[in-house]
Amino acid sequence: QVGHEPLPPTVGRNVLGRKVLYLPGFFTYARHIVEVDGKRGLFRGLTPRLISSTLSTITRGSVKKAFPLEDMEHVSNRDDVKTSLRKVVKETSHEMMMQCMSRVVSHPLHVISMRCMVQFVGREVKYSGVFSAIGRIFKEEGILGFFVGLVPHILGDVIFLWCCNLLAHFINTYAVDDNFSQASVIRSYTKFVMGIAVSMLTYPFLLVGDLMAVNNCGLRAGLPPYAPAFTSWIHCWRYLSAQGQLFRGSSLLFRRAPVPAAFD
Repeated sequence: QVGHEPLPPTVGRNVLGRKVLYLPGFFTYARHIVEVDGKRGLFRGLTPRLISSTLSTITRGSVKKAFPLEDMEHVSNRDDVKTSLRKVVKETSHEMMMQCMSRVVSHPLHVISMRCMVQFVGREVKYSGVFSAIGRIFKEEGILGFFVGLVPHILGDVIFLWCCNLLAHFINTYAVDDNFSQASVIRSYTKFVMGIAVSMLTYPFLLVGDLMAVNNCGLRAGLPPYAPAFTSWIHCWRYLSAQGQLFRGSSLLFRRAPVPAAFD
């Protein structure tokens, strides 16, 4: 995501048989990290990430308990489209509230986790532990330092929830016939499939949020040549868009190099 490519690309072939440049994938870089830092290097930032996930889960549970939403039966009859859509909107609004609250609470630990990981780029040890990282960020950046990159993350979450839930609703309502014997099975997977598709479209929000979390924080990964000192997440988005890098890091295995890919 931060644009650090310590290993050179390799020549491969695409589905049409043409030669293209491929950047190293997940397993290649995992081996590289082990060679440089040992197996422990694969777990940089794990502790704050686990704490972040725990806080997120606890917050979602607390919000759900404080603002309960009654279970709703699925309405698939086309005569009741307005009623079913109203229920979907209500459920999605409730889910959005839980997600936004959990994101706000857990984001400071996400920032720490990101900074711990990207220290690999410059071989720094600025963020060595959760408590020391909290003290350093508060001292250098104040309270706002814990929430850099929060806005694009929340926007990505909100867009993901609404697109995923509404698309699944319309597909289940208009494309899946109640008379079909496997209708219930298909409906149970629709939201899952839509989640995969929508997550690909909202990936730029995740990328921008993560880059803002490490940008200009004193680590090499957040400074030129990897990135300029962004003034806002919109500045970061525009920069990546101009470079054609809004989906940088989205693929773990087959990563095309951002250069002319065809060779004679």
